[in-house]
Amino acid sequence: MNKDRNFSLIIIILIAIGVLSTIYIIINPQPSEKFTEFYVLNSEGQAGNYPVNLTTGEEGKLIMVVVNNEYQNVNYRLVANLDNSTIYNEEFTLSNNEKKEIPLDFTAQTLGTQKLEMFLYTLPDTSNDYRYLFLELNVS
Repeated sequence: MNKDRNFSLIIIILIAIGVLSTIYIIINPQPSEKFTEFYVLNSEGQAGNYPVNLTTGEEGKLIMVVVNNEYQNVNYRLVANLDNSTIYNEEFTLSNNEKKEIPLDFTAQTLGTQKLEMFLYTLPDTSNDYRYLFLELNVS
């Protein structure tokens, strides 16, 4: 009879530990993967139909989007180059889950294929881009 009582007590303790562990996990979930979203939208705020076929002197419009999912404040630098000439350069800070939409207007200057490159850096590192996007423009 004493063995049954001890066995019951052990079962009750194990159930209590299981319930408390479950409650702890629900209240304090572990953060998922840390990352930054970096993508481009067209001028209407949609993915696709980017202004890649332009005539000389025609203006293209894009929206560059950065979303911080790093679980901490992050300092970023965003640089956009059109054929190796800087057309946008800004530093900014985003808190966790904060989103920044940056309009980018550019003008096709020369005939042929041009490369629009967008570099996202996490400061203080400005040597290694954290994220990179590009569009090839066909200028006629």
